[in-house]
Amino acid sequence: LFPEMAISLWKNLLQTTKERLLQQRRMSLYNGAHGYEEELIKKKLQQFAGGSINLSKEDNGIGILTLNNPKLMNAFTGTMMLELQERVTELENWKDGKGLIIYGAGNTFCSGSDLNAVKAISNSQDGMNMCMFMQNTLTRLMRLPLISVALVQGKAVGGGAELTTACDFRLMTPGSEIRFVHKHMGLVPGWGGAARLVGIVGSGAALRLLSGAARLDPESALRLGLSEETLSSSDETGALEEARAWLSGYTEGPASVIRAAKEVVTAGRDLPVEAALRREKDVFGTVWGGPANLQALVRRPKHK
Repeated sequence: LFPEMAISLWKNLLQTTKERLLQQRRMSLYNGAHGYEEELIKKKLQQFAGGSINLSKEDNGIGILTLNNPKLMNAFTGTMMLELQERVTELENWKDGKGLIIYGAGNTFCSGSDLNAVKAISNSQDGMNMCMFMQNTLTRLMRLPLISVALVQGKAVGGGAELTTACDFRLMTPGSEIRFVHKHMGLVPGWGGAARLVGIVGSGAALRLLSGAARLDPESALRLGLSEETLSSSDETGALEEARAWLSGYTEGPASVIRAAKEVVTAGRDLPVEAALRREKDVFGTVWGGPANLQALVRRPKHK
């Protein structure tokens, strides 16, 4: 009886660990204690309709998230902000997911917020609530156990540039650009783009990009380490194929292992070192002695 008991205790512990990891990913940065009124801002955003955020989940574990508002260069309307939150929740519940490609319909990425919505909620309380809403959503997007890549075609400007920084990687097509134009709007990033940009390119480069509002072509983005690669195809179908092929280089293998790799890297980036080490131990516990680990041990002893 004892081995059965030990196994059942171990399974319970594993389940608890997995549930705890999921809760930690979903934790929001802001709540009522920060003066954040989520229901209020959702009601306001609901009034500015148009466009959509579409998600398709492929059998190979790669999801495709499409920003779909081509007549406004995929600018985020209020309802698109709400839909993004829904899609992120859907991705948090996708147990077999390994990778995610985010791209914009109609050969361009995203031109930030729809100015109609912005003008209508221009008082500072609404602005702060929108800022907290989008930071919460994009932080959860970043913490998904999926390897995410922004496929940048055409323009990624303002909030669109910020969205690219909420992905693990960025791929650019010929002639595309990333531009933090906030200065020209009398603003700074409000969706967490500045903090994330510093993490990607360092504080000096981030300050130059924000204060200079410079246009980054694929070559400059590559030089700064903001982009991983310039794809050869400019058309939507070709670029998506190339992005899939690039991403599949990192999503080959069992979902449990790919997801665990992303989890430990997220912990290392977001947490103080002791907490990151403890999280790494928890994630390690979910794969050690798991099917992929046991198969690998049978397949090949490593000291050869």
